[in-house]
Amino acid sequence: MSSSRSSLRTAGVALRAMAVITVGLGLAYPLALTGIGQLAFPAQANGSTVELDGKTVGSTLIGQSFSDADGNPLPEWFQPRPSAAGDGYDAGASSGSNLGPENPDLIAAIEERRDQVAEFNDVDPGAVPVDALTTSASGLDPHISPEYARLQVARVAEERGLSEDDVAALVEDSVQNRNVGFLGEPTVNVLELNIALDGLKG
Repeated sequence: MSSSRSSLRTAGVALRAMAVITVGLGLAYPLALTGIGQLAFPAQANGSTVELDGKTVGSTLIGQSFSDADGNPLPEWFQPRPSAAGDGYDAGASSGSNLGPENPDLIAAIEERRDQVAEFNDVDPGAVPVDALTTSASGLDPHISPEYARLQVARVAEERGLSEDDVAALVEDSVQNRNVGFLGEPTVNVLELNIALDGLKG
């Protein structure tokens, strides 16, 4: 009898402990962090979305294509780096190509991209920077190098009837420096650059 009561008491303690932990860690803690995030960092907590004229047009954290329905890049926009995520920039299928540097498929893809980018921007193939040829590890990188952005200035300016100097100045204003001054490389967020570009009048 005593053993049975002891077992019931132990089970009761275990159930109460589980209930307290479930409420504390499963409900109260996540709700508290969500509330802090919404109050202190609302943009980041909601996906760093970008709105234009009241409509969400993307996120500063996830790259997207600027192409027509057939996947052809639109010449009036700055173009992002290639993506291997699903059909491209699919946030539900984040991935790189995972091909090694000596893989013949990767080498062929890089050569094909080099020719395409060079022709699209009317530049020498040797001038095409590496980020225009390779995908990021996530396939969702929203940034390109300042070099790749500068390479596209003449094309974008011509397509939009803008001064090359004005478009070049916009690119320089969009360059984000290294994190805390020394981590990573300078980058340009393509979505933010294209939104700023849309504000220039030709």
